[in-house]
Amino acid sequence: MTVTIVRKAIKNMYLRIKPPNAQIVISAPSRMSQAAIARFVTERKPWIERARRTMLQAKDEQIRQSDFNGLDRVNGSHGPDNLNGLENSGGVGDRNNPGDPNSLNNPRVFVWNDAAKERAVRAINAQLPVLLAKWSPIIGRKPTHVTLRIMTSRWGSCTPKTGRIRLNLQLGLMDPRFLEYVLVHEMTHLWENGHGEDFQRRMSAYLPQWRQLRRELNRHVVL
Repeated sequence: MTVTIVRKAIKNMYLRIKPPNAQIVISAPSRMSQAAIARFVTERKPWIERARRTMLQAKDEQIRQSDFNGLDRVNGSHGPDNLNGLENSGGVGDRNNPGDPNSLNNPRVFVWNDAAKERAVRAINAQLPVLLAKWSPIIGRKPTHVTLRIMTSRWGSCTPKTGRIRLNLQLGLMDPRFLEYVLVHEMTHLWENGHGEDFQRRMSAYLPQWRQLRRELNRHVVL
């Protein structure tokens, strides 16, 4: 089993099965040992084999969508509750917040298709105007643009400078509470870039149960 290892300045280790040939790619913290990476791969070997088999079968049947990624994650240093996730590009990318979509040890294999995408888009578009009308006056700011997309490592992101918010399309297939929570989280970034005390204070004022929602969201895995 060939594994490509890419070392980055990150705190967590990510495993992706990349189309079209089901390539195994590990993104690992710069200082993580080879032994730790090998152990991570060995522990997840059944899942890797299942994900690769599913992707290759889907490819053969021409039903795989090009944006599918199989993804798993292991904590690097601080665990799932650390408040991090600033993007070098200038946007706030929420890997551990508003919830880490890769926090389960055994993610199930899923292939997006047109029907699933359409269902998710319809669900979010039906809720979004109501949620924006509700939360914009409360938060005091509103996004300039909201984009829906399939994401492989986060539930949402925000670029405060431009006011643009991106939401994971998977939220349209989940409990509506999670869409509301992620939207409030990203709209709060229109005030606060990071996840420090001021950000948490605002979140507690807007949505007192946000930590519980984050814990519940952390039980889900990205599709």
